[in-house]
Amino acid sequence: MTTAAQRDDERVSVATVAADRLRRAAETGVPCAPVRDVLGDRNVALAYRTQRMLTQRRLAEGGRIVGRKIGLTSPAVQQQLGVAQPDFGVLFGDMDASGAAPVSTATLLQPKIEAEVAFVLGSDLDSDHLDLDAVRSSVDYAVAALEIVDSRVAGWDIRITDTVADNASSALYVLGEDRVTLDRFEPREVVMTMTVDGSVASEGTGEACLGDPLEALLWLARTSRELGDPLRAGQLVLSGALGPMVAVRAGSSVRAEVSGIGSVSVTFAGEDEQ
Repeated sequence: MTTAAQRDDERVSVATVAADRLRRAAETGVPCAPVRDVLGDRNVALAYRTQRMLTQRRLAEGGRIVGRKIGLTSPAVQQQLGVAQPDFGVLFGDMDASGAAPVSTATLLQPKIEAEVAFVLGSDLDSDHLDLDAVRSSVDYAVAALEIVDSRVAGWDIRITDTVADNASSALYVLGEDRVTLDRFEPREVVMTMTVDGSVASEGTGEACLGDPLEALLWLARTSRELGDPLRAGQLVLSGALGPMVAVRAGSSVRAEVSGIGSVSVTFAGEDEQ
């Protein structure tokens, strides 16, 4: 008869196989096969265990956690992956690509980009009674953001366990300069237009993000508290895409306008600048 300890050892072994595969892909720049062949298609808990394993490895190497990102906030994407809720990943300090310098694609495998509302928290979200009013009052300010997502899985051939294990397919983020408090705009009412090299490539609204980016923040706050790792003051939260993500390549220039909170832009280094 298999004991609880033996079952846990088996889960650790499986998570280690998946983590090693994703880590090797990131280090070599060669995308890997999906990890759902070892994690299964629906074992989200085991996928988060793999994510935590990779997070601990980054922390051991000197990484610094600065917040979280929320993914799968679009009902269409949820339906595609066969899930009924978002997922989340961890943001590290070295993921911040804000500033004027072009972003190199040399360390990215198959990048895409999406525009979001980002929140910076002014207080902890660790109460037992979290609601929309609580998360609203916890937000210090919001900024327009671009998230550069990436998948270590070849061809973006992902299901829910693949993306969760892969830190919610995270890579880099870029923040706009304008800091706007919630008394000046409603996140669900924002309208977003994103251009790539001057041409409109993605459009959307705040309602595309779980109906309201604050609802996404509430989901994350409750989930993080239940997992024993609540959101804290000073942390950054990328609340989820406002419109379809778009593939990017070396030399591209991307700009997003988000009504009420301003603009954010990034330029990717050309092939000869990598």
